[in-house]
Amino acid sequence: MFRVSFLFIILGFTCISCKSEDKNKVVDSEKNIETLLNERYNKLLSYNIDSTAFPRSYSLEKKQIKKVPSKDWTSGFFAGNLWQIYKLTGNKAFKQRAKQWTAFIEKEKFNGKTHDMGFKVFCSFGNGLDIEGDNQTYKDIIITSANTLITRYNPHIKSIRSWDFNKDKWQFPVIIDNMMNLELLFEATKISGDSTYHNIAVNHANTTLKNHFRPDGSTWHVLDYDTISGQVRGRVTHQGISDDSAWARGQGWAINGYTMVYRYTKDKAYLDRAIATANYFINHKNLPEDGIPYWDFSHPDIPNISRDVSAGAIVASGLVELYKYTKNEAYINYSKKVVYSIKNKNYILPESIEAPFVLNHSFGDWSKRDEMDEPIVYGDYYFLQTLLRLQSLNTN
Repeated sequence: MFRVSFLFIILGFTCISCKSEDKNKVVDSEKNIETLLNERYNKLLSYNIDSTAFPRSYSLEKKQIKKVPSKDWTSGFFAGNLWQIYKLTGNKAFKQRAKQWTAFIEKEKFNGKTHDMGFKVFCSFGNGLDIEGDNQTYKDIIITSANTLITRYNPHIKSIRSWDFNKDKWQFPVIIDNMMNLELLFEATKISGDSTYHNIAVNHANTTLKNHFRPDGSTWHVLDYDTISGQVRGRVTHQGISDDSAWARGQGWAINGYTMVYRYTKDKAYLDRAIATANYFINHKNLPEDGIPYWDFSHPDIPNISRDVSAGAIVASGLVELYKYTKNEAYINYSKKVVYSIKNKNYILPESIEAPFVLNHSFGDWSKRDEMDEPIVYGDYYFLQTLLRLQSLNTN
């Protein structure tokens, strides 16, 4: 079974941003970093079990955990983190706790009020199924959840509706984040043999591919469609700094999402899309040397704005998989650089903070001025996923 010490093997890579003395520092501080990570992991075990209080983020200023119910789009990440830490450490306590938190999400399989079924159900039950194997209960929940999700599909627009709010502004909003929820549908087809879910996922991916991207490879955040004509009414943002900006996490959803769709379809158009947006991201003039992006590439106040470690982790995870299909060393180097930076440049929360999170410096929702530069649960999720994907590359 893989242990945390494996992380230091994968960091022995060639990268122009990592000097030799920096790599020696990694070796010298291996014990300290491994200890710190394990201390952070254990904070997740010590968090009280409460089906109404999924940990979403932590305010360093208020010293307060933001707790949300299972209907919140982030609820599945905490259980997913526990499943992934079990894979990384082999500690069965994480597996047992993951089962408990995963069970609390089951009722969401009937919640058709948002598009976030994949984030909630697949990050929890999907990770559980990967470990539990032939768990029919988990399979049934995934299929039921997929049936709920596709009620939001519009066959005229050929897309899944993202949000129901702002009806005075938007007729049929679709956000780039929604690409990540398609994995649930692809897996539902694999489990059930029913191609309905797969076909809807492909249609949504094609509509997004056609309309959501700029010539430079970047993506808009929100597209609004006319429910009668099916045409695009507007291209705007909800969380970026402006309608035409490149919101960093949104670029990550696109890269990770289209790489995943290619995995299930082997359609080169999706691979090309992931490559174009990945190249835009990793070659952007405003990407800091350590690979952890500013929360919006187009912000006029760069460099005096917050970073977003969650965006870096989402891209790093996606680029490990994209490397498998392209063998482009630039992609795997970026992923390893992000892991190096997280582990060596104060992105890990110190042991003294009593909160069930691993990383600091994720950026939440600019539109609400909320969770800006804080530990956020999805930052941990994609960091852990990156570690596991790097492990898989090394062992296959």
